[in-house]
Amino acid sequence: MTTKNLGTPNDFFENKVLGHPAGLFVLFFTEMWERFSYYGMRALLVLFLTSSIATGGWAWSSAEAISLYGTYTMGVYLTPVLGGLIADRLLGYRWAVIVGALIMTLGHASMAVETPFFLYVGLGCLMIGNGLFKPNMTSIVSNMYKDFPEKKDGAYSIFYMGVNAGAFLGIMLCGYIGEKISWSWGFGLAGIFMFLGMLQFYFTKGIFGNIGLLPSEERKLKAAEKTTDTKEIVEEEKVPGHIIRDRLIVVFIFSVFTIFFWAAFEQAGGSMTIFAKENTTRILTGTAGTTFKVVDAVLTIVPLMIITYVLSKLFSNTFRRFKTGNIVLSVSFIIIWCIVLWKVQREFSAETTEIAASWFNILNSLFIICFAPGFSKWWESKYNLPASMKFGLGLTLLGLGFGFLAYAAMSITSPEIKVSMIWLVFAYLFHTLGELCISPVGLSYVSKLVPAKWIGFMFGVYYLFIAMGNKLAGASGSMIEEITSKYSLSTFFLIFTLIPIAAGIIIAALHPLIKRLMHGVK
Repeated sequence: MTTKNLGTPNDFFENKVLGHPAGLFVLFFTEMWERFSYYGMRALLVLFLTSSIATGGWAWSSAEAISLYGTYTMGVYLTPVLGGLIADRLLGYRWAVIVGALIMTLGHASMAVETPFFLYVGLGCLMIGNGLFKPNMTSIVSNMYKDFPEKKDGAYSIFYMGVNAGAFLGIMLCGYIGEKISWSWGFGLAGIFMFLGMLQFYFTKGIFGNIGLLPSEERKLKAAEKTTDTKEIVEEEKVPGHIIRDRLIVVFIFSVFTIFFWAAFEQAGGSMTIFAKENTTRILTGTAGTTFKVVDAVLTIVPLMIITYVLSKLFSNTFRRFKTGNIVLSVSFIIIWCIVLWKVQREFSAETTEIAASWFNILNSLFIICFAPGFSKWWESKYNLPASMKFGLGLTLLGLGFGFLAYAAMSITSPEIKVSMIWLVFAYLFHTLGELCISPVGLSYVSKLVPAKWIGFMFGVYYLFIAMGNKLAGASGSMIEEITSKYSLSTFFLIFTLIPIAAGIIIAALHPLIKRLMHGVK
């Protein structure tokens, strides 16, 4: 197989899909399958651990389950610090992604065994594999757009659509199968698509040209060809040290406020899942049940049709050069469509409708898919907000989302009382809008503010702060029973209402300082 040598980022824009390089959509689908596996397992973990032994669970307390969940999600974001270094020094971005995906496949397979030993082995493999995978995927995007900084925000938002498309499908299918068929099948399905994602990336990696090669190969290319990369590094070395220092301070400020965001946002996999399971009306009959079945079918099929359309565009653009990778990707979608149609048919055949507790987690991904294109256009328009304002807006919206839960929980005075699912819908909507203001653009700003030779490492450092937020999410979320018994469930959610809003006001007030420290980076 011969491929065109893509020596510079400019070459990528000669081969576009929906206005962006075809390579971005290869990353889109690779990240989609990895997020399918991650969020599919994430949706099941706390539910599995806290379910009764009679239903196949392990009957852990909410505090124990959420604490383990927090430790796991912390590890997932902690290991990228080392993974970025390994890629920069030894493996290169491409092989780091491939090896990481393979290790995560083994992790999901281990969890499907459903014994304590293999549970911890599986979680360990997922942490290690993710450390190699996650920072180096974003590094490839960063290198692809290094000559087009004005397009980075939009590119990361599209990339983030891939993240959430995978999360949507993973939560919907792994969660459904895990809760209603078998926990093992739910965990196993996550591993299957992780493996298919790895194969798709491996057979299509040539589309990235010279980006992400082994470090030794990159050094040879730079020495022999004096590529644009070499020129950029020389130019970057001319940037005064105090400017580099100031920009790194900005990265640190954004990273600190990222902790506040993720400490609240990651309640989705812990306390909010418990709220959905124990305090939300999930059994529907009659017209309400039929309406939900129709809505669920539409919410399932329409986004999948949209993603399939994107696949068709990539397929038509790249099939001649990368047949095997496209065939693997197409087979993956055929399997997904079969499972989706089976699920829809099974639900319409049931007399009553019982909404899976994990189902509410798909709302975040669904809203991302709906709103990400609009935010991408917003960030590329003349109405684009400054970085600090984006963070401030995102944190405020996140806090308001918890405000809906705090209000709904005021009526819960006994375990028998259940509230309408609409409150979770509103909460996830506001959380999603807040996430779009922070998560994808945070990655974009790191790539803009950090010198190119430090990109892999600094992405790892950024994920280190996200790891802190995730551990704090687990630690605080595990207190749900304690705070509820001493005060109320409403008080618990009110904490997550007030703190993010206060943090959002503070970082917005820091705008003049942050603008000065960024030295022209927009």
